[in-house]
Amino acid sequence: MTMGKRNHSPALEIHLLREGIIESKHQAEAVVCDTKGRMLSIAGQTDTSCFIRSALKPVQALAVVTSGAMEHFDLNDRDLAVMCGSHHHTVEQVRQVFNILWHCDIDPTALQCPTPQGLDSPLEHNCSGKHAGMLAVCQQCQWPLNTYMEARHQVQQLILNQMAELLKMPAAEFMRTHDDCGVPTYYMQLEQIATLYAHLSAGNNLNIERVMRAMIHHPTLVAGQGQFDTDLMTLSAGELVSKSGAEGVQCVGRIGEGLGLAIKVKDGAKRAKYAVAIHLLRELGWLEPSHADTLADRYLCLSNYKRLEVNGELVML
Repeated sequence: MTMGKRNHSPALEIHLLREGIIESKHQAEAVVCDTKGRMLSIAGQTDTSCFIRSALKPVQALAVVTSGAMEHFDLNDRDLAVMCGSHHHTVEQVRQVFNILWHCDIDPTALQCPTPQGLDSPLEHNCSGKHAGMLAVCQQCQWPLNTYMEARHQVQQLILNQMAELLKMPAAEFMRTHDDCGVPTYYMQLEQIATLYAHLSAGNNLNIERVMRAMIHHPTLVAGQGQFDTDLMTLSAGELVSKSGAEGVQCVGRIGEGLGLAIKVKDGAKRAKYAVAIHLLRELGWLEPSHADTLADRYLCLSNYKRLEVNGELVML
């Protein structure tokens, strides 16, 4: 996958090597789009669709900005960052989610995301920031709190309509189902997901830019120390915005250029999406080689005996 004139290559093959011998195989597809939805580079099928899962969180957080809840409740960019995040229930992250509810005068019992197994509160769920953001919008707009997860609720319709507006599509055309945390998620073409990340990174809409800036300025609230999204945004120093989704979804935006990359690993493997992301970011020139090597060392050298390769190449210089 290279930029320039539209490039179309086969799906990417990811191999787990044990002392140089292939032990397991994965396959991934990817696309780069601009804000107009034009596919500039493709690996795999042009019509691949998948559930966007947690990669939708920056778009869901946009509703908190456009509704006026940020200013009304004196929320800050740290609050906005954790709304975009899939956090790992660190004390810092859980306190930030609680801060949102505190400022909005919402009791934590209003959160309807599950309490993770072995933990004590829904505040510790990795989607609690997203849910707190939805509740903040409801409080600002005087919408019911107890039904905020329902697809017909005003806050979910606001999120859907804003997404549809960005993609210039009728809202009714999007196929939805429930994410693991209970709120709607959408089955989308990979090019649509990439287009959303092109908008997130373009810098031509103040509301969307505020979401992006919150993520890159507070990357530990988006994922956490030792997590791919946090490490990538930290290493790229404001040049890339990154958000993972479950089941092999990974998205990256090239800040200031309005370009979005969306990746889907067919079998949903997390390790494979990191290999593909590092490989493509190096190939596209979006990430300095030394930073790509750092990420590869952290995420792709799985042990002294196991490493990942993409299309027959080790993702290292």
